[in-house]
Amino acid sequence: MSNEELRPEEFAQAAEAAIADALTRQDAHAMVQVLAQAGLCGVMAAEDDGGLDLDLAFALPIAHAAGRLRLPLPLAEQILLARALAGTPQAAALAAGERLAAIAWQGSLQAGHVRLDTGRADWVLVADGDGAALVGASALPREEQAALDPDHPQTWIALDGAPVLARLDSRSWTALQRQAHLLLAEFANGAAEGALQAAADYMATRVQFGRPLSAKQAVRHLLARMRLLQDVSSAAIRRASHCDEYGGPRDTRPALAGALANAAFVIEKAIHLHGGMGFTWELPLHHALRAVRKLDAAFAGQSRDIGRAYIQSV
Repeated sequence: MSNEELRPEEFAQAAEAAIADALTRQDAHAMVQVLAQAGLCGVMAAEDDGGLDLDLAFALPIAHAAGRLRLPLPLAEQILLARALAGTPQAAALAAGERLAAIAWQGSLQAGHVRLDTGRADWVLVADGDGAALVGASALPREEQAALDPDHPQTWIALDGAPVLARLDSRSWTALQRQAHLLLAEFANGAAEGALQAAADYMATRVQFGRPLSAKQAVRHLLARMRLLQDVSSAAIRRASHCDEYGGPRDTRPALAGALANAAFVIEKAIHLHGGMGFTWELPLHHALRAVRKLDAAFAGQSRDIGRAYIQSV
């Protein structure tokens, strides 16, 4: 399919409807099947694998919508793996929603264990030397850690005897990581937008002393700062997705680190602006904050690596 036939923003509108539909399902596999039927899982997959063969620009608004609507699935990773494994049975299964896949950002095949930060998955991509390996994870021993998110806990998976289904070489693994940084940054930015919109709506309807809270200057200043941080993240993601002035690829890690930090600030302030209501279980903002905090934990140490790389480049 030619990119000229579609525009990313138009595709995003359809993606939001599909994600909203998927959220009505209780089972993760039922959710991913709804998303696959709408073409979301295979948006970047090759046509021979049942995908749309579109580029990253079309996946970014999907990740944004998933964050804004608080989708509890690793949709961004499913999209990337369906593309990276092109020409394999696994790619076709992922594009069709027959399996749910995720990427473990902590641990490796050599270490014998990995941590999955996005809940359960049938297949997990794990670091394997300079490359990566896709392993079947359904029957592997696992230990859940519910400290950050009791609803969708992080999971340590033991890899002893794990069946390797496919492999990525060093070049493919590096390319996938770059794209993952941008998609996950957009997911976090979408979560921030959802929280900001919820706070703005609440401030406009909550009346004190005959005036909506949004009429107070302090509230307006905070909402403006929250919006500014979200726009900064958007600009950083778009910039990192394009080549630099010399035609080389930009480092995508700063865009992810900035988006995670900005999203956490925006969501926390949105909870704060809701007052006591912000800390109730019924208000879903805590789900967004947990998702962002789990991503931050998944890429622990990234800011230090970015700083070291910058110092060495000067």
